[in-house]
Parts: sequence; structure tokens; C-alpha cells
Amino acid sequence: MNIEQIYTGCLAQGAYYIESNGEVAIIDPLREVAPYIKKAKDAGASIKYIFETHFHADFVSGHLTLSKETGAPIIYGPTANPSFNAIIAEDAQEFSLGELTIKVLHTPGHTMESTTYLIKDKHGKDHAIFSGDTLFLGDVGRPDLAQKAADLTQEQLAGMLYNSLRNKIMPLADDVIVYPAHGAGSACGKNMMKETVDTLGNQKKMNYALRADMTKEEFVKEVTDGLLPPPKYFPLNVKMNKEGYEDIDVVLDRGKKALSPNDFENIANTTGAIVLDVRTQAEFVKEHVPRSIFIGLNGDFAPWVGALIADTKQPILLVAPEDKEEEAVIRLSRVGFDGTIGYLKGGLQAWKDSGKDFDTISSVAAADIETILNAENTPIFDVRKVSEYQSEHILNAKNTPLSNLNSYLKEFPEKDTFYVHCAGGYRSVIAASILKSRGIHNLIDVAGGFAAIKNTAIKVSEFVCPTTL
Repeated sequence: MNIEQIYTGCLAQGAYYIESNGEVAIIDPLREVAPYIKKAKDAGASIKYIFETHFHADFVSGHLTLSKETGAPIIYGPTANPSFNAIIAEDAQEFSLGELTIKVLHTPGHTMESTTYLIKDKHGKDHAIFSGDTLFLGDVGRPDLAQKAADLTQEQLAGMLYNSLRNKIMPLADDVIVYPAHGAGSACGKNMMKETVDTLGNQKKMNYALRADMTKEEFVKEVTDGLLPPPKYFPLNVKMNKEGYEDIDVVLDRGKKALSPNDFENIANTTGAIVLDVRTQAEFVKEHVPRSIFIGLNGDFAPWVGALIADTKQPILLVAPEDKEEEAVIRLSRVGFDGTIGYLKGGLQAWKDSGKDFDTISSVAAADIETILNAENTPIFDVRKVSEYQSEHILNAKNTPLSNLNSYLKEFPEKDTFYVHCAGGYRSVIAASILKSRGIHNLIDVAGGFAAIKNTAIKVSEFVCPTTL
């Protein structure tokens, strides 16, 4: 038996490669499927099954392309209704994989079709569960993503999730290994652990949602409390996973078109494409194409693209580091943004060499403006999450979270200079690029963010541990 977790940090997502006696099952594959095919080929094995734990909202799965390339059937749990051919398994149905058995455990609650797959070894002993978004490490899947499709409230779905956990998962032995679909950083849950693999026994001790004495009413309240609205691109990803999408090769061919500065500018003006700069924040601060949006590949790239651009059909033009153009197109496609129509050949240097104007962001070190930031009348905007701000912040700063920045546009001064910061500098540069694209240029970015601010004499609120908020 060979079980490999293929973890993608940007999405906090785990796909799984399971092999036994030359037969392979893939669970929740990413959009680009070549690595799975190569891994099986190198092992002298063939891909027999493609299992999907549910219709994913936060990324586009590679199930369709992988099935097309290998001939392996796609398998969903009960109640799934995809627009393509798939095996809709029954609860408790079993599939053989070499010496292993994969058992279907229908676990609705995150979504109605959500399914956990139980692996039994050659002796019939329960070995591991692939819990999708039903059970995370330290948390469970949010129960509000299927409301429209199922015509159910999040409270009703949470109640179903309670039953699924108590009736299907918690009765399993403590030594069963838990392989979830996501880890810390995913928007599919609230408070996931940084670890990506654990035993069920430890989760029964550590996971608030698996308390043995927990009533359904308590579970529903705790699971639904503090849920932020899901990113706007989530329903669009569900639609693609359920109805189909273009092959990744088609998306790559379209997105990897090299454009001269003149063609780049003309296409941007005639198509309404967003100019997306994926270089480092330091490079963007120094110089960038006017009105371009910064979301760097080195940060939480895909989730921020999804949260801030939202419309997966939006045409996109890239400004990328040399040899990173393909990576950018692939990572955009992972979250359903297939509209990349080219990139700036030669990058910013070519743009400047052609005589075109470029823009900059004013940036200053926190240590150089201690007096200014301590002044009560200085406008300071903190673009971190609400929980980060509540935990600790500059005393006179206002919280305008990046995820909802458009809701706060009227609060930024029209003429007076103001300061923007986040935790380390990545999100504040994204915010600055968005504000400048909307004609707001009277801003200064605090380099290094709150981490740098903490090392100065700038006055901050008393620290409150986030777990007590």
C-alpha cells in the first residue's frame, strides 16, 4: 500500500495518490493532472479510479481531464448530479483497488453529496479516511456553501453534519488515519490546525466538533458562529466542477501568448482586461504598469485572486517574472480563472524601454514615521482581518479588511495623505494597487507591516489572544 498526500500550500489543499498492486486511485486531483499520470507511469501502475469527495468550491478539480487522459471513471457519493458521466456510488458501496478496499461513507453537511472514503487494508482492517471537507484537523467544513442548491439553511446543514460525524466517522477506531482535503489557510473552515495528517483518536481529543458530550444544538451554534461570507468565486468553481471546463492545455495556450508593450496596452484598452502583476511586492512598489493590480505569486496568490477579482470570466493580462508566466496561468486556472489572454513580453523593462509611463507606490519604514503614526489625527488604515485587528492594532488605526476593501472606498481621504499597513507588507501593497487603480493616489504604504510596527515606539493596543475573542 502506498498513500501519498500531494499538498498545495497556496490552496491549503490535499490531493491523494493511493496505489496497491499496480492499481491507483486519485482523490480530489488538482486541475493540472500530468503529475498524477507520470507518478503512476513511473511506478508501472495504472489509474483505475478518480474519487471526488464533493463538488469543490475553492478550486477547480482535475477530474474531467484526468478521466479523459486515463479512461478512469469519476466517482461521487450519493445525491451528486454532475452534467457528465460519473459513477454515483451508494452509501457503503465498496471498490477494490489491488489488495485494498475503498468504502463509501455518505457524510452530508458541508454539502449534500459530501462523502468520506474509508480505506481497508488487505486484512479488511480500517486504515484511513479521506474526509474531504467533512472533517478537517481541528475543525469541520463550513455548512453554508450548499444552501442555494439544497434549499436548506446553514443550521439544517450543520445538523446533518453533526449526524454524519457521529454516525459515520466517530465510531471508527482511534488509530484510523485522517487525511482531509484542506489545512490551515483554507476558507472552507474556520480554525484548522497547521498539520495535514492526524489520527482520528487525536482529533476526538483536539477537535471541538468531535466532543463526545456535545449536543446537536451546541454543535450547530459553534459551527455556524463567526462564519464570514464565502468568497464570491466559490459558486462559480462549483459550477465548473459540476458542469465541466476547458482542458488545461487550452487555457495555457491562450494565456501564454507573449505580447509587445503596444499590443499589451491595446488589448487592455479594448477588452477591459485586468492587468495583474504577479511579481514581488518590492518590485511592484518600485515600478508598475499604471492601474495594474498586484497579487504576488509568492503570497496566498490564488485565494486572493478569487476573493478580489471574483468573476472567473474576467479577461486577465499578466505582468510576470521571466519564466513564471506558465506558473501564473496554471495557478489562476486552479481557481477557475481561465481568462488569461497573454503576458507582457520582456516585463516592466520592455514597458519602460518603449517609452510608456509607469507608476510607483510611496513606501516608508515604520521606524521613520513613529511620531507621525502616533499623532491622533493621522489617518491610518489597517487592511488585516478583523480578528487580527481586534487582537492588536495601532491605537488610532481604522480596520478596512482587504477582503472587503471595496466596501470602504468612501472612508479613505480624498486629498489628505494616509497610511496603509497589513501584517507583513503583502496585503497592504495589494490594497494600495486597488486604491490607485480607482484613482486614489494619496497613500503611503508602511513597509513591513505590523511586524515592523511592533519593533518601534508606535503605540498599539493591549494584546488579546485571538482564541479569547
